[in-house]
Amino acid sequence: MTPSPPARSAPQHPHRITLADFRAAAREVLPATAFDYLEGGAADERTVRWNAEAYERLALLPRVLTGTSGVDTRRTLYGTELPSPIVLAPTASHGLFHPEAEAATVRGAAATGALTTVSTFSTLTLEEIGAAATGPWWFQLYVQRDRALTEELVHRAREAGAGACVVTVDTPVTGLRERDLRNGFALPSHGTPANLASPGGPSTGSRPCAPGSTHQGIHDPRIDPAVGWSDLERLRTVSGLPVLAKGIVRPDDARRAAEAGIGVWMSNHGGRNLDTATAPLATLPAVADAVAGRVPIVVDGGIRRGTDVVKALALGADAVAIGRPYVWGLAVDGADGVSATLRALRRETELALALLGAPDLASLTPDLVGPAW
Repeated sequence: MTPSPPARSAPQHPHRITLADFRAAAREVLPATAFDYLEGGAADERTVRWNAEAYERLALLPRVLTGTSGVDTRRTLYGTELPSPIVLAPTASHGLFHPEAEAATVRGAAATGALTTVSTFSTLTLEEIGAAATGPWWFQLYVQRDRALTEELVHRAREAGAGACVVTVDTPVTGLRERDLRNGFALPSHGTPANLASPGGPSTGSRPCAPGSTHQGIHDPRIDPAVGWSDLERLRTVSGLPVLAKGIVRPDDARRAAEAGIGVWMSNHGGRNLDTATAPLATLPAVADAVAGRVPIVVDGGIRRGTDVVKALALGADAVAIGRPYVWGLAVDGADGVSATLRALRRETELALALLGAPDLASLTPDLVGPAW
């Protein structure tokens, strides 16, 4: 079943102030199949639930009488100063959620100074996204079986303005997305990726193929399941960009990345690949110990409140990334909706810092977090 393009007039919500409010509005605006594609996880979706529950199981232990009169949320990543440690994780097919697709996303992020991570499977080309972007952005890469095409994608991203390359390393195969299977979901023409051609076709002009498309066997015909550490090291040399490995949850993998100068992006793909995989927050302290400050650590998965942001930072993350929440905003109100979700989460983060007695991000230390029960 192919969904129709989303409606563009969302019901009025004068008190849309939390990420949950944007989720409710997006559910009203989007076709059910598109909403399920966005929300769904793998199999029983336990990992999707665990990602959020990991934050709920931690309590904050605020300091008092610290004399804090203001808070500073600035964070620098690879030489780029950001007003907030909240960045946008890569998500595919933004044209499925808004007619302006990733152009609206990068504009909405730039309006708040946030960094966007653009998916290999973007609806618009890297060049179109780069032209629309007035703020910083990174490129997320699925390593292709065609390594010449892989290097071409990275070069195109760099020329279009990308400041880093985020290599997804947790997807040798696509997870069992049961909602999509039950819905008979297929990407419509307004959601298909612009940067890749169909298997066996030329690099432009053919219908693209994205993760989750119908194919034989468990492997996607285009994504290389045999990516190794040497591939990431080569990409860093070839691209001339900082490289992060997205999908790390184990301390030993994090240590190896740090030793190679590769940034660590902790993720379980939003619970969309391996069900019952651990929540990144659960292993964050051990990963932070293994990395020992040698490279940045970005954490995604289940972040829905400013208190979640400060918990992740206190336990060792340098930045956090959100995926589904900003897409809810995109679906509801395009670029303005993306900006609104970011502003809501940043405000909650500022409030949490002030109430914790932490004047800046450097003040967020592990002793501010403990078990909720």
